Amino acid sequence: MPENIDAIVAEDLVKVYPGRGRRPAVRALDGLGFTVPAGRVYGLLGPNGAGKSTTTKILTTLSRPTSGRARVAGHDVQREPDAVRQSIGYVSQGASTDPFLTAVENLEIAGRMRGVPSSQARVRARQLLDEFGLAEASGRPVNTYSGGMRRRLDVAAALVHRPRVLFLDEPTTGLDPEARAAMWDEIRRLAAEDELTVILTTHYMEEADRLADHLLIVNKGQAVVHGTPGELKAALHGDSLRVSLVEPDPAQVRAAVATVPALRDVVVEASGVDGVLAARTDDASAAVGSVIAALDAAGIRYGQVAASHPTLDDVYLHFVGHTYGHTDTEGVAA
Repeated sequence: MPENIDAIVAEDLVKVYPGRGRRPAVRALDGLGFTVPAGRVYGLLGPNGAGKSTTTKILTTLSRPTSGRARVAGHDVQREPDAVRQSIGYVSQGASTDPFLTAVENLEIAGRMRGVPSSQARVRARQLLDEFGLAEASGRPVNTYSGGMRRRLDVAAALVHRPRVLFLDEPTTGLDPEARAAMWDEIRRLAAEDELTVILTTHYMEEADRLADHLLIVNKGQAVVHGTPGELKAALHGDSLRVSLVEPDPAQVRAAVATVPALRDVVVEASGVDGVLAARTDDASAAVGSVIAALDAAGIRYGQVAASHPTLDDVYLHFVGHTYGHTDTEGVAA
């Protein structure tokens, strides 16, 4: 891919899933557009139903847009789907390798399926197994691997044909912290050493903050905000305040903290017996005492109280209106 060609260019993408019976049509994408320069790690964030999966399906030629255009590695996704597929690797949330075959066999088969000659596929398989730290276990059936090892093999299988763009869909879900950190290091190495463009969808804010050169938050099929993690956090002036709640009544909590004038962008969420109060303020350390006093006066039970500079969680909350794990917001006060 020539250096002056962006890895991905999406223009005014619209995707409408037709209704069936009493089910109305769903507008999954509503004019989404963005550009990804080559050699970047580009993060896609958004709640369930925001359009992330639909976007990925269109860019990987698994779905066609209702309208709009997209180019991947310089190829039009609708007019040149075969060229797009040859230029990309895709790692889904589920395992993509055969558990009863060895790692070598899996990678050689993946290469042959991508049109790599058998001799080259064998060499490439050995190279990738070395790079991903799987060489010593390469002759074992994959069903004997740990979760982290299997995930690294999934990524290796997506790279066997030397793609220019790699799509990673929730690559570290289910991994323990050590395996997750190892995967982060590997993704960073791929982007830096192999000049690979990585499109990352994740629900781990720490992962997005650490890995992504640039982030796009999508909601309701549209681009909400984009920028580097640093730029997005810097755009939120002031501090963040979060309070863990015990069996909260959201309306009662909102009424209690309404007496604290220093707070803004107040969100109260409840899930079962737990909940959270999140807000922004110019000086969190000064506001903490007033918030605690207001909750105590109202008889509201709470746990941890945390004040910090803005994080990606705060960016997400500010632009989407709720934390990542919640699809509906109990209440927002301007």
